[in-house]
Amino acid sequence: MSEWLFHTDSYLREFSAHVTAVQDNRVALDRTAFYPTGGGQPCDYGWLAVGDQRWAVRGVRKDGDEIWHEVEGDPPGLGVEVRGGLDWERRYALMRTHTALHMLAGVIWRAHGALVTGGNMEPLRARMDFEFESMRRELVEDIEQRVNTEILAARPIQVKILPREEAFAIPDLIRTKINLLPEGIAQIRTVDIVGLDLQADGGTHVANTRDVGRIKITDYKSKGKINKRLEIQVVDEEPR
Repeated sequence: MSEWLFHTDSYLREFSAHVTAVQDNRVALDRTAFYPTGGGQPCDYGWLAVGDQRWAVRGVRKDGDEIWHEVEGDPPGLGVEVRGGLDWERRYALMRTHTALHMLAGVIWRAHGALVTGGNMEPLRARMDFEFESMRRELVEDIEQRVNTEILAARPIQVKILPREEAFAIPDLIRTKINLLPEGIAQIRTVDIVGLDLQADGGTHVANTRDVGRIKITDYKSKGKINKRLEIQVVDEEPR
């Protein structure tokens, strides 16, 4: 089983590891900073290297206990020590986007008590669905303003890994309509936007809300009787 370096340090850009399994053009490593596709967050891209030889990493997926890295060309061999590096521009954009979605969910939960029914993201663009019976422009504009006010509050973001019993003693830890955490997980990772939002989450985030920049709600639409979608774009903060 790989050590998930991204769970404890989202800012780690390079690392060393050993190849523990090879399957076609995929390799598993004993430790990795590459985030695998999951939880609505796309995987990281980057590279693996041995000496002067380098392989582009174009896909990362979790399968059972292993995280598999899809590389271009014949992969490095079993037991080989490799260096790994992330496409940092992509990773950091996803960190900003994921934190923005948590802030959106936190603002809506606090103001309206609406649960999340779905979501997805790509670098600097995302969508999130909520349990709303109706959605109007004035409400959308108010939500956007509230989120951007929270971003400017420069709230720190803290990540902890807690025993399951301790984690589930936290009120409203799960903000999704369906609890996606399997019963057998003994340790729960939490992401706390201090003073705004505390959720169970496995993704990568920035360290402070100011690092998000600013959000724009670019569209809103009905996806069912009590299911409304907000689409957002994450942009750089405007000069003050």
